[in-house]
Amino acid sequence: MAGKTDSVRAENIDDYAKKSMFPVGEPNSGFAQYFSGDTWLAPLNSEDAFIANVTFEPGAVNNWHVHHGEAQILIGVGGRGWVQFEGEAARPINEGDVVRIPPEVKHWHGAAKDSWFSHLSMSVRSGEGNGTDWLEPVDRGGYDALE
Repeated sequence: MAGKTDSVRAENIDDYAKKSMFPVGEPNSGFAQYFSGDTWLAPLNSEDAFIANVTFEPGAVNNWHVHHGEAQILIGVGGRGWVQFEGEAARPINEGDVVRIPPEVKHWHGAAKDSWFSHLSMSVRSGEGNGTDWLEPVDRGGYDALE
């Protein structure tokens, strides 16, 4: 698949960052084992609610995971991505889209294969305990079939 995908992948993080309204931050090395592809993390707030801008290179997604004791809210702020809840079809996330992921719901999210993607990720405590269980990688065959 030459053409658009190759030119999008050729764009580097510095070029993408120039178009972003939020900082892209640093390589997400602390969580790299839970992501396919390169991602960057820019914490924006840690008081009351954790908010970070997460940037994914084209084709990068996180593993399936579950947040305990907290909801996660994603706001698309650049490019195009995907989110999927267990048992449901994947759905696109575009700039301006807001997705609320309830506590204890298995899900994944990340970039479309032909687009950089950034979202604000907000963790909102909703009960006792908190933390994330990182699970298996997303099936690449199913991901590659997404349009």
